[in-house]
Amino acid sequence: MHMIVGLGNPGKQYEFTRHNAGYLCLDYLAAKYDIKVNKIKFKSLVGEGNIKGEKVILLKPTTFMNLSGEAVVEAANFYKIDFQNIIVVYDDISLPLGSLRIREKGSAGGHNGMKNIIYLSGKDAFPRIRLGISSNGERDLADYVLSKFSKEDLKTFSAAVEDAVDAIEYMVKGDTQKAMNLFNKKGAGEAKG
Repeated sequence: MHMIVGLGNPGKQYEFTRHNAGYLCLDYLAAKYDIKVNKIKFKSLVGEGNIKGEKVILLKPTTFMNLSGEAVVEAANFYKIDFQNIIVVYDDISLPLGSLRIREKGSAGGHNGMKNIIYLSGKDAFPRIRLGISSNGERDLADYVLSKFSKEDLKTFSAAVEDAVDAIEYMVKGDTQKAMNLFNKKGAGEAKG
């Protein structure tokens, strides 16, 4: 079993903001596989279903970004899921808009949601997908990440989300390396097959 976690902030005011990239990806994944993410438990919205024949738990922590680890650790303990089978999807200001990077482990890279997950779990060896939201040289990063995508930016970002969902399909089948080979070297929408 895999758990796929989309990081974001709950509430209408945060919908379609750059910092909710993980939520947006999880929503797309849930829609594609007809998984309802509507149960409230583990300080999250949760859904259970199947992707490519593999059982998955979809998790959207509702703790606000900086406390995401509380939800992830609680759910992982309940389902007895090894952290190597937890895929975390989140925004990254250091990547160009529309790009993504997949890693099997690593640091938080300055992302507060990831910092909290690593701190509370004591683990950093779990796969993650970073979705590029670019910083565009903005000085006030807090305002920038909490701002909404423009229509044009949302189109570019959506191509990366589609690639992330394709990558997740490989990852739940145990082929993270193939997902990395296919999607880390390409721009959004280029890697298919």
